[in-house]
Amino acid sequence: MLRHIFRLLFVLTIFWSCDDHPQVDLIIYNGKIYTVDSDFTVVNAMAVKDGKVFETGTLDHIRRTYRAPKNIDLEGKAVYPGFNDAHSHFMGYANTLRWVNLVGAKSYDEAIKRCKDFQKKHGLTFVIGRGWDQNDWGMEGFPDKAKLDKVFPFLPVYLYRIDGHAALVNQATLNFAGIDTLTAINGGIIEKDAEGNLTGILVDNAMGLVDLPSLPNDDMLEALKEAEKNIFKAGLTTVTDAGLERSQIELIDSLQQAGKMKLRVYAMVSDKPYLQEHYLKNGPIKTDHLNVSSFKFYLDGALGSRGALMLKPYSDDSSKVGLQLSPYSHYVESAKKLKESGWQMCVHAIGDSANRLVLNVYEQVLEGKKDHRWRIEHAQIVAPEDVTRFGELGIIPSVQPTHATSDMYWAEDRLGWERMVEAYPYQSLLNSAGILPLGTDFPVEDIDPLRTFYSAVFRQDTAGFPEGGFMAKELLSREDALRGMTIWPAYAAFEENEKGSLEVGKWADFVILDQDILTAPKPKIPDTKVLMTFVGGEKVFEVKKPSHN
Repeated sequence: MLRHIFRLLFVLTIFWSCDDHPQVDLIIYNGKIYTVDSDFTVVNAMAVKDGKVFETGTLDHIRRTYRAPKNIDLEGKAVYPGFNDAHSHFMGYANTLRWVNLVGAKSYDEAIKRCKDFQKKHGLTFVIGRGWDQNDWGMEGFPDKAKLDKVFPFLPVYLYRIDGHAALVNQATLNFAGIDTLTAINGGIIEKDAEGNLTGILVDNAMGLVDLPSLPNDDMLEALKEAEKNIFKAGLTTVTDAGLERSQIELIDSLQQAGKMKLRVYAMVSDKPYLQEHYLKNGPIKTDHLNVSSFKFYLDGALGSRGALMLKPYSDDSSKVGLQLSPYSHYVESAKKLKESGWQMCVHAIGDSANRLVLNVYEQVLEGKKDHRWRIEHAQIVAPEDVTRFGELGIIPSVQPTHATSDMYWAEDRLGWERMVEAYPYQSLLNSAGILPLGTDFPVEDIDPLRTFYSAVFRQDTAGFPEGGFMAKELLSREDALRGMTIWPAYAAFEENEKGSLEVGKWADFVILDQDILTAPKPKIPDTKVLMTFVGGEKVFEVKKPSHN
């Protein structure tokens, strides 16, 4: 009853004194609003005008000072700056919405059945899928194409592994691409069996030998709309797309300029000579929704496919140390060009050797200057003596906590127990660098940033495994995990003055949750729901309320 009386008094106050109150566009009040400013201030009301935060403070102050046509009573709910995924593949995720989903397939046979059912339903002439993981199939090594050839003897099939760094293809695809036993590739593997026959496994650079068909324009546009909808539903308002072609960047820009896409995107340009030539000549692109000022490079592959470049051989396959995808000189020469042009350099490095090599490149080219905000993407396995170099050189580690909780079941098999001290050292990297932007790497992992939060803080699965957390000394605090999903990704993208915290003058990008993830008991956090998502003060998602018909 008192709450209803309070609401009535609030409305009447606004009505009686509307002529004396400055107009804003939106007021949210009666909640717990985490501003994530430098003091981690928490307020209970916020005024929004022209898409930006106009003022934050107490309910009493905001309601006495401003009036607005839209008012939201938070009813005690928690509000955070819009979640920002520091490393993802937005365009790639959109594509997967039109491919065979193999995530969670428990056997090779199940994966093939999904492909068969999908092809029959859609009448495809080229089947593309993504998400298989032989670790879920009880296999020590990769599958081969024999079963795939029996089911699809003539139709090309191309199936990405979950990490995107290996693919299983059938003979029809090998024929389509002109790949045979004599085909060679640098920085990649075309796997053969003991008799020298092709198995259908392509790793890293070898995957590029197959020219995959693109989605038709109409399908791509619909897929992008669906992807954006899912992203807003997850509470994300900005994503970093780690590696795009010029045509993809221009498509995103055109949709944003036409008002058909509201998602904010920090786009990394893919490492290709013609893209360097174009963008370094023409300079960065910066709008309210798009920022193109960085390049994405790959130094090695992934741990799951044994492509991560290691200092010593893999514990479960002593014949492999991983892959270096380009010569060291390529990274040095590119780094010099980017430094001269004022572009950010971001390098994929997963293995301990790969991380060391990138740090060596950065140290050589930056010559002690720490203000470039150059990044290492993933930084999964880092030798302890290299962890401190992040801070010493001013390098930003950009990590994905759900990789740790996805890999924890088999990581020790790959690394051996002695090297586990190097595995996913998030707190150590934060101690060194002072900043740790967090992402998901979707579609490699789920798009849900709340899973990122849970994995970062507890390093367990939802069943509570392992007890105490995987490599528990590397747990992050709840506050730092939130910073890692908001202000730190903004800083890593040179955008901390316009987003990442709910401060006056910054974009009013925010998310309302049904419970407070900074105080809720651990078992309840995985059940947290996004109630509303706002971009520039505009509501872009609201959970559907149950019907009482």
